[in-house]
Amino acid sequence: MSYRTLHHYFVPNGDYKENDDPEKYQLLFRVSNHLRCTVDVEGEHSHPAAAVAAPTLTLREEFTLLGQQVEDTARVLEGIQKSIGYDLDGKESYGNYLSRESVQIGDTYVNSEKLLGELENKFQQAQEHESHKESRLNHDFLGMLVHARALLKETLTISAGLRDK
Repeated sequence: MSYRTLHHYFVPNGDYKENDDPEKYQLLFRVSNHLRCTVDVEGEHSHPAAAVAAPTLTLREEFTLLGQQVEDTARVLEGIQKSIGYDLDGKESYGNYLSRESVQIGDTYVNSEKLLGELENKFQQAQEHESHKESRLNHDFLGMLVHARALLKETLTISAGLRDK
């Protein structure tokens, strides 16, 4: 998987060692054509290209859509596996290879879903921490204002007392 493209290599004769050009039998599956994962906060988009992308999907929706595409791809690979399994004249090596690839794709999706959950949790914690930090900053600033006001009142009182003498 690189640059939002799943690279899958197919060797029709099932002999992977003697295949001199792996790109000749390469199948490419595009995961996504444009950026759709944006956060719309008060009418602002997180990426300039995101303003053009329609419809705007959340990260969870994008990931769910990606999961459905992976499942569809797995079904296609299973179909290819069955048809090639019959074409190999009793050799099941490529069928086994496709089974492993299907399992690996499924495992990758499951692991990605777990990582997404962890990222969402970390993002939420960071937002809470930032909110707490901002609240503390506001509280400290208000405290300084109250203290400055009290000092000003005290200064005015002392000044008025000095004027009376």
